[in-house]
Amino acid sequence: MTIIAHLPERAVIAVSGEDRVSFLQGLVSNDIAQAVPGQAVWAAFLTPQGKWLADFFIQADGDRVLLEVERAQTAMLIPRLSRYRLRAKVAIAPADEYGVYAAWGEPAPPPPAARDPRLPEAGWRILSKAPIETNATAEDYDSHRLRLGLPDGSRDMESEKSILLEAGFDELHGVSWSKGCYMGQELTARTKYRGLIKRRLVPVAIDGPPPGPGTPVMRDGIEVGTMRSSRDGIGLATVRLDVLSVPLTCGEARLISRLPGWMTIA
Repeated sequence: MTIIAHLPERAVIAVSGEDRVSFLQGLVSNDIAQAVPGQAVWAAFLTPQGKWLADFFIQADGDRVLLEVERAQTAMLIPRLSRYRLRAKVAIAPADEYGVYAAWGEPAPPPPAARDPRLPEAGWRILSKAPIETNATAEDYDSHRLRLGLPDGSRDMESEKSILLEAGFDELHGVSWSKGCYMGQELTARTKYRGLIKRRLVPVAIDGPPPGPGTPVMRDGIEVGTMRSSRDGIGLATVRLDVLSVPLTCGEARLISRLPGWMTIA
């Protein structure tokens, strides 16, 4: 059965103008030329130092590029992206006419659904001007993505602190290694080719009261990570690689890491 949920905490920004593709190519971590009808691209927008600011799904829409973003980040993203326009012929504006939906299960939903590029099991992203009938809630989708170990923007990453490869952007197809330069590329490439990753955002099973985001993760009295989002006994936490296979504590709960099949730990 195909499951569809409306995601009210998501919004859409439209980038239009003849330079829209080249403009975004120099700013985001992935190759937006891969965004074609039926297929979205997942990409991140970084600081010049290579730290995470935002991530979004990119879909092509005729003479526009649509960025599906966290609604709470639109007020930051539009002026921040606009800062880099310079002489580029682009316009950046909210596209409030769209509602955002996620779908998963089988069969595939009809257009305008676009495949979520991270994992086949993740499903599809849908941007629709007309309301769509749903049979699930945003909370159901949250549980679905947590079971898969998929990060959810600022709930799981820290602005100007998180590094893409710590959050699985390599394995989840959020980085292009061949498209050319983009803002923050140097640190992203260095962490990959020099093996500089010391911690990862990993799924955890929670035994006890769910810890709030930002709660320190402890091992024998030593802080080894930080709790991020959670729901119904599962969550994501950023922890050191050397403690992935041992029980941890977080607040009054015990955590056990549950690494998904897609995740590669060097």
